Amino acid sequence: MNQRVEKFGKSQPLARVEDQRLLTGQGRYIEDTMPQGALRAYVFRSPVAHGEITTLDVEDTRAADGVHLVLTQADLVEAGIEARLDGTVIKNIDGSKGAAPERPVLAGSRLRYVGEPVAVVIADTLDQARDAAEMIALDYDDLDVKLDLAVGGPQIHPEAPDNRAFNWGLGDKAATEAAFDAAAHTVRLQVADNRVIVNAMEPRGCHATWAEGRLQFHFGGQGVWGMKEQLAKKLHLSEADIQVVTPDVGGGFGMKAMPYPEYFAVAHAARVLERPVGWMSDRTEAMLSDNGGRDLTSLAELAFDEDLKITAYRVHTQCNLGAYNSHFGQPIQTQLFSRVLAGVYDIQTAWLEVDGIYTNTTQVDAYRGAGRPEAIYVLERVMDRAARDLGVDPLELRRRNFIAPQKFPYKTVTDETYDVGDFNLVLDRLVQQADLAGFEARRAADAAEGRYRGAGLCYYIESILGDPSETADVEFLEDGRVNIYVGTQSNGQGHETVFASFLADQTGIPVSAIKVIQGDSDRIAKGGGTGGSRSVTTQANATLATVDKMVAAFTPFLAEEMGVDEEAVDFDGETFRAPGSNLTPTVLEAADLARDRGRTDLLRHQAEASLPGRSFPNGAHLAEVVIDTATGQSRVDRYTVVDDFGNLINPMLAEGQVHGGVAQGLGQAMLEHVVYDADGQLLTATFMDYAMPRAEDMPWVGFTSEPVPSTQNPMGMKGCGEAGTVGALAAVANAVQDALWDQGIRQVDMPFTPVKLWELIRDVPQAAE
Repeated sequence: MNQRVEKFGKSQPLARVEDQRLLTGQGRYIEDTMPQGALRAYVFRSPVAHGEITTLDVEDTRAADGVHLVLTQADLVEAGIEARLDGTVIKNIDGSKGAAPERPVLAGSRLRYVGEPVAVVIADTLDQARDAAEMIALDYDDLDVKLDLAVGGPQIHPEAPDNRAFNWGLGDKAATEAAFDAAAHTVRLQVADNRVIVNAMEPRGCHATWAEGRLQFHFGGQGVWGMKEQLAKKLHLSEADIQVVTPDVGGGFGMKAMPYPEYFAVAHAARVLERPVGWMSDRTEAMLSDNGGRDLTSLAELAFDEDLKITAYRVHTQCNLGAYNSHFGQPIQTQLFSRVLAGVYDIQTAWLEVDGIYTNTTQVDAYRGAGRPEAIYVLERVMDRAARDLGVDPLELRRRNFIAPQKFPYKTVTDETYDVGDFNLVLDRLVQQADLAGFEARRAADAAEGRYRGAGLCYYIESILGDPSETADVEFLEDGRVNIYVGTQSNGQGHETVFASFLADQTGIPVSAIKVIQGDSDRIAKGGGTGGSRSVTTQANATLATVDKMVAAFTPFLAEEMGVDEEAVDFDGETFRAPGSNLTPTVLEAADLARDRGRTDLLRHQAEASLPGRSFPNGAHLAEVVIDTATGQSRVDRYTVVDDFGNLINPMLAEGQVHGGVAQGLGQAMLEHVVYDADGQLLTATFMDYAMPRAEDMPWVGFTSEPVPSTQNPMGMKGCGEAGTVGALAAVANAVQDALWDQGIRQVDMPFTPVKLWELIRDVPQAAE
């Protein structure tokens, strides 16, 4: 294995093989895979944020032209299915269970957010289903709306007094308080992390077919096995009677990882009607009903000794859960937050407290809320504030507190063990790549023309999450073709290229001969899907195990063919060789020989492997922002990233992931913001109202790899899927704060819209502390 892994470490950039298909209109997304003649579903949704249903009459709708079925919550219950969504419950600080309100598939007696599904109409065409939905008679008594993140207010669930879902804590509260009492300096900052809408290129959608007692379900998701388990549970079916397929997916971002109400309604309708049924969300519908992101407020505090070494860190966060518990959101949120709570700093004690608050809004996505980007954003904002309050260079303050390389493996105050790291190495490279020495000259040139320029640093660390195990299955076909079946799920990251090239690196099989098969529960026994930057690391680990199993299986067969002992046969990553034999078959030639000899058992090899531990990608981002003082218009002028992702399979794809992640983070920092009115109506429900970053908003993002290989997997990899976003939020925010600091402006929160910055600049006395 060592020889093959060493070869992998020398891999080179490779253009994405799937782009030929995707860029020429040959992609197969949900709409493309919709069965011909499928009935179409339309979802009738709540028009109000909070109300008690008094009348729900769908009889006229059932009689409308083209309508085959109308489903309400009462219909689902009567059909005997489990008509509620799973919601995870988390323990409170005192050990009691948090709130566990039931979330119906379709609203039953109460409406709890605008866009909540109330009924589903299935008709011959979408237009007929939509027209028929206009005939639904829905009456309700308005209830007061709860939108803020404070405990209390109009009660949304009787199971949740004061609208508190949970009050969760981690760390040593007493020791942290003692450290603050003894500190030479303390710094605190209230940080708001604005709510965003995920906005994948392809909205959510699904279609279902019932035939011969079996359900076939297609959906745009991030893994098929969790959805299969949920369909079996809710519809009371055997998992053997369900096939779940995920075709090409136009972006997931965590939002598509969990089940949604529409999926169960469509699957049930297909079974009742014994006809294919399909549903696709439109953009406004998606904005109303998809799980959102971020939306939390944190009070962060740091305690320092006389030498400006951090002695303690304390955070209290209030995060918006929306109207219901997420499928698996709260534990993941708090775990993500805790795993990177202390960041890259040598902190001795910490206390994290999180209040989950219910509001009359859609849920917060499981991979956001109190997650990794939020934790790093909070920490790096308060670190930047500490540098300013204490009169220290921001880079110097971080250097003083970095975990030193000789301290690895390092156990953090939140019980997470970092395996390796060299944070000064990465930061030194950033200073060079970003031309930080020239910053003051650039700032002076802008000031001479009436502009403010600021530089902002973020040093992040994140952990690779999700199931550490994965399965790979390699099948040799005729004509030299090879299938590799993988348990992860591409959402546009370039998995087909990565997994094919990695198998090629380890076996010598040409990349052009390898086809990656994913997203089909009938063809792949199990898998963990995509999410948490786990895909490439876990899948490559499984592929290595499969190749080892393959080599072990071929060795005795080839030894017999070569006329040598098994121990004499060696595989060098491309060919099998043995002293005394002139046969040097490649893997493909070995497979062909096995087929000729009738050894079909050698034509397919499968192995499951589990990572021994988590890896921790980290890196430094530096943004330079320029603000026009007359208009408040800002732009990110320069952006530099140096990342430690460990070894890379394909540096070009890693750079693409960073560019995309930075764009997402920059979008939130500068433009994106979800706005509800006082009645809970979503005001940013179209792209006319919700600003997404465009090409003109993006600077060129300089990317440099500075690898410190992980010890937690044989490839030395660390993952890179979310790194761009994790670093971008704080880097841009700190740059804006730096640009405005000398003007007396001490607090500014995302998004940095022109009107917000213009008002701050105009009214400096009120903005200053």
